[in-house]
Amino acid sequence: MAAYILQFAKEFSLEAIQDKTGNILIRKEATKGRETVPTVILQSHMDMVCEKNSSSNHNFMTDPIETVIDGGWVKAKETTLGADDGIGMAAQLAILASQNLEHGPLEALFTVDEETGLTGAFGLDEDLLTGSILINLDSEDDGEIFIGCAGGIDTIGTYTPQYETTPSASFAFKISVSGLTGGHSGDDIIKGLGNANKILVRYLWNAQEELGLRVASLQGGNLRNAIAREAEAYAIVPTKNKEEVRVLLNCYLADLEEELGDLEPNLKIHLQSAEIPKEIFTISFQHKLLHALYAMPHGVMAMSQTIPGLVETSTNLASVKINENQIIVATSQRSSIETKKIDIANQVASLFRLSGANVNHTDGYPGWTPNPKSKIVTIAAKAYQSLLNEKPEIKAIHAGLECGLFLKKYPNLDMVSIGPTIKGAHSPNERLKISTVEKFWNHLILILKMIS
Repeated sequence: MAAYILQFAKEFSLEAIQDKTGNILIRKEATKGRETVPTVILQSHMDMVCEKNSSSNHNFMTDPIETVIDGGWVKAKETTLGADDGIGMAAQLAILASQNLEHGPLEALFTVDEETGLTGAFGLDEDLLTGSILINLDSEDDGEIFIGCAGGIDTIGTYTPQYETTPSASFAFKISVSGLTGGHSGDDIIKGLGNANKILVRYLWNAQEELGLRVASLQGGNLRNAIAREAEAYAIVPTKNKEEVRVLLNCYLADLEEELGDLEPNLKIHLQSAEIPKEIFTISFQHKLLHALYAMPHGVMAMSQTIPGLVETSTNLASVKINENQIIVATSQRSSIETKKIDIANQVASLFRLSGANVNHTDGYPGWTPNPKSKIVTIAAKAYQSLLNEKPEIKAIHAGLECGLFLKKYPNLDMVSIGPTIKGAHSPNERLKISTVEKFWNHLILILKMIS
């Protein structure tokens, strides 16, 4: 992707710089008569979340995204689409390529590895940018102008499992959770969607208490910033409890139907017999792991007291993965209040430690404190109203944006974030609403024209 962008700049005779982290900045001169206007930075990230359904054979390293038009939406076939943040990049490249748009001096910043930990924003050179206004093109709601975001941190627990030989008089089975909506662990956490890890562990925990279930393996979820959609486990029960395994599952499915209702209409829990595994977790280790995962908080922890409808603090049980002789449990925490972010991360860490896991935190990233009176916010709001004769909503977002990190290195930046409507980001249900793309484009072009 970086090579493509650098070649693009060369073809259009534009100055391009790549910093040591891999971020790319392309500069374009102002149109005639606009040379004294403040320099504007347009920013998006190069990477995408690579999620697919278990039924898909798609290889993200080699296969192109298969796009599909479904009604008024662009989607991908069984994978994420990459509109997050491909649509932002497309807008930047279109502006850089255009010969007839009115604008002042421009800097187009393309950052790397936003989805895996904001690597590009963390490593951005402190002398790379000269602009005083930054327009982030990574928002996902038409008609909404974002002026703040949550900060985030990841908390990872690592277990060393202990095993023993499987008893011979056992019934072995595989149980899998699938069909969940999934989604962005920031934007979508307020919806109360099902988390495959929590759903699976709840069944295992109850079967452990009632049927003497023993676990051989357990894994689910994929990415730190996505709500887990799929999970599976291999387990055994004493042969005498074979029929009760299915009875317990049927009762559980009825409970989930009542609890999740229309939120998760495609939820499936599939149970099938399997070969008896040679080893299972020791009962001591199993208790530690299942009790920790069952008690692990997931979802909204607090709502904002200052911005109605905004999630203040949340945590996501993102993934449980077996890696050689380790079980790695990844969680992510977000908050618009720095101290609350650290507090919930420490709560999760305490639970990990109580269950015998080794714990580490990522460096985390800061939030972006809203400034409703900023100059670029005022311009963006006026531009939207003049185009569509309606006022946009001025909001903060619970997801993490790179803006907070930009402010640490460029504290005088005046920033705003806009974008077309994208739903289901970070899941194979990601889709871009076609009718909002032209509105997003016209809004962006008018903002550039109105800056003086």
